[in-house]
Amino acid sequence: MVSKRGGVLELAVLGLLHESPMHGYELRKRLNTLLGMFRAFSYGTLYPCLKQLLAQGLITEDEDEQPPATLQSKRAKIVYKLTAEGKEQLQKLLTEAGPAAWEDEGFGVHFAFFAQTRADVRLRILEGRRSRLEERLDHVRTALTRTRERFDSYTLELQNHGLESVEREVRWLNELIGREHARAADERQRADETDVHDDNETDAPRRGTSPS
Repeated sequence: MVSKRGGVLELAVLGLLHESPMHGYELRKRLNTLLGMFRAFSYGTLYPCLKQLLAQGLITEDEDEQPPATLQSKRAKIVYKLTAEGKEQLQKLLTEAGPAAWEDEGFGVHFAFFAQTRADVRLRILEGRRSRLEERLDHVRTALTRTRERFDSYTLELQNHGLESVEREVRWLNELIGREHARAADERQRADETDVHDDNETDAPRRGTSPS
């Protein structure tokens, strides 16, 4: 069974390689930028993941066709590429919208690949994330109400800072969800207008004939 962290890393690797083939060093840098926003990314976890993806046939490795830049670098660099099976696995991962996609690091990585994700899946992930944060807000507010008198002023400031951060994210999610609904409504309206236009074209009399 793949762990949640392993699943997040697998999605990140497959998603980045879908954009373009990469050397291991370049992939590490991109992953650090992507995952580093949500947790401390350990390079020691990358190569076991790559080894597993290679064994599953989801990626392949080829030698770089370009010659080494220096005489000291005689060894050709390995370029990792996505296979057809890897593309299928990526699409499968991008349809997952359950609780694992709502957690902090899972949500961040799924969100990074929203451009490749279906609209209905995006919406389920956003609404799930909002629901999870609203539960967290309720828990924190209840805890603060019960224990406020036990904290010193600095601890209270820290608690309030965390509370405000979650509240900001909920507001941001509300805006995103609103835009997703508006986009979906626009797409439905365009589809309806296209259907009406096609119906009118079908019902119109053919050129050179008169209606009976």
